[in-house]
Amino acid sequence: MEDIKKRIKIIKFWDYLFGIVGLLSTFVGVLLLVILFIDLFIDGAARLNYKFITSFPSRFPKEAGILSALVGTTLVMFVTAFVAVPLGVMAGIYLEEYAKKNWLTNIIEINIANLAGVPSIIYGLLALGLFVYFFKFGESIITGGLALALLILPIVITATRESIRAIPNSIREASYALGATKWQTVKNHIIPYSLGGTLTGIIIGLSRAIGETAPVITVGALTFITFLPSSPIVKRFPFISFKWLFDPFTVMPIQVFNWVSRPQKEFHINAAAAGVILLIMTLLMNAIAIYIRYRFRRKIKW
Repeated sequence: MEDIKKRIKIIKFWDYLFGIVGLLSTFVGVLLLVILFIDLFIDGAARLNYKFITSFPSRFPKEAGILSALVGTTLVMFVTAFVAVPLGVMAGIYLEEYAKKNWLTNIIEINIANLAGVPSIIYGLLALGLFVYFFKFGESIITGGLALALLILPIVITATRESIRAIPNSIREASYALGATKWQTVKNHIIPYSLGGTLTGIIIGLSRAIGETAPVITVGALTFITFLPSSPIVKRFPFISFKWLFDPFTVMPIQVFNWVSRPQKEFHINAAAAGVILLIMTLLMNAIAIYIRYRFRRKIKW
């Protein structure tokens, strides 16, 4: 009896120790992010104002701003999300719920896992040959968005599949027992219950895409641009224009890199200020996705 009590105490001690180590590991990541944000904020505080956000880049550091990079990043991320999210989610659902388990699906699964670890510059070279030269999209917003969509597609697919696998088979069996079809089961049960994990994968993918530089440089993103893409809203019918998809662009990481590479200290201050705004954009995007995930989870009743 004493041996059993002693063993239970040892097990509880290791459980407690593991919890402490896990908590400290979590704090290390959060602390590094906070330190990075504070350091950038201190360096770039002098340039964090309305004029900096609404001004175009300039060869004079005190007049330079991030307007073109901010708009370009927003439009490129919109294209990336519009392409990667539906394709990734549908591919994940198909592979888990519809695809037969044979040698072909095994090859597809292995390739998806491998693609998630491919360096981002390779996706840039792929987009350069496919979208710029073959489809003749040119060095445009749609090319940059599609390049980043290819980059995060394996992440979204993998996250969708893992979240679907976590759903107990009893839910599927109960749905089939009540006469539901395969699609009704997927639509009414599989997709809602797996939405939390799927959104987590989407958050991770988009967070990686917004900070990528290599793919967009490869497909021709500009380092210095003093104009905005065409407006998506026009005065004439049908009041929507897609001309902006084929306009030149730049993004925030490239603008930051351009300023950091310059010798003047004032440009480094601009880079720090732009870094703060980029971090805020990333955190805001993640917060919106987390809120949506929370709202959906509240509606789900197991």
